[in-house]
Amino acid sequence: MVTLQSRLKKVFLMDTTTCRKPPAALLSETQGMTMEQDIKNWSQYSQGIAVAMSKRMAELGLTQRMLAEKMNCTQQYISKVLKGKKNMSLETICKIENALGIKIIKGLNENE
Repeated sequence: MVTLQSRLKKVFLMDTTTCRKPPAALLSETQGMTMEQDIKNWSQYSQGIAVAMSKRMAELGLTQRMLAEKMNCTQQYISKVLKGKKNMSLETICKIENALGIKIIKGLNENE
């Protein structure tokens, strides 16, 4: 007679004596951790960009609306970027650099 436990053991390749997770669960867990790390990394950059933007905007006396006009976007978008929670495209980062006269992406043209 096949028991539920033996079927589960067969389906999940689970070692019931040590209670190890099945390979699929481990893979999923690892992918989740990698995704969390990726999110943490871009979010740290986003927050750094937001700080640099805020500082430069204050130096230039620019409001969010004024910066939005220079970048050809909405004030609401600038607000999201300044909260440091926006995953920005390279195009947006270039617009920020041009509008504020700052360098965010450094080291690409070191020979110039």
